[in-house]
Amino acid sequence: MAHENPKDYRYTESHEWIKQEGDLCTCGITDHAQESLTDIVFVELPEVGGEVAQGDRVAVVESVKSVSDIYAPVSGKISAVNQELSSAPETINNDPYTAGWIFKIQCSNPQETESLLNQADYEKFVQEESH
Repeated sequence: MAHENPKDYRYTESHEWIKQEGDLCTCGITDHAQESLTDIVFVELPEVGGEVAQGDRVAVVESVKSVSDIYAPVSGKISAVNQELSSAPETINNDPYTAGWIFKIQCSNPQETESLLNQADYEKFVQEESH
């Protein structure tokens, strides 16, 4: 079942999404990413309080067929992680855009989100990548 990419989110070419509310950014992986990974069995969450730069590897998602690094869409400090994923990693498969969030970042430079893809550009990127 495909989940629609929310219009008010921003996206990366490495298939992370970000929902910005002021300088707090919630991050996860896109529907396309969870579909490519298939059944997610383990999520290695980042440490709360850790400083990250845009593009840093911050988490790992493991599925039955591969292991995938998750990158920070923006720079800042990890302010929260989704502990639910420790016992229910499949939440990402079932609901990648809300319940399946992975971590939150207190953005040190909220303007960085402007360099990310909007919904239409991300969908175009996914189509081009799959051809």
